[in-house]
Amino acid sequence: MIKNPQALRKFEDSFIRAQRNLSHEKALKIFEALWVEGVRLGALPPEVPLEGIETDITVARILNSCSKSFSPQ
Repeated sequence: MIKNPQALRKFEDSFIRAQRNLSHEKALKIFEALWVEGVRLGALPPEVPLEGIETDITVARILNSCSKSFSPQ
C-alpha cells in the first residue's frame, strides 16, 4: 500500500528525467527485474493471459489516434 502517493510521483518523475537516454539493454534489465518482482508477489503471470485485452486495445487505439493527430510545433 502506498502511504504517500505524492512522494512516489515525485520519485517516479525524477527517475524518468534521469533516464531519458535509456539504452535498450538497461530498459530490458529494468523490465526483467520488475517481472521477477511481480512473480514474487504472485501478481505475475496472470491466470488468464488475455484478460482485459479489449481494454488494452481500446486504450492503444485512442493513444495512437492522438499521437497521429498531434504535431509538435
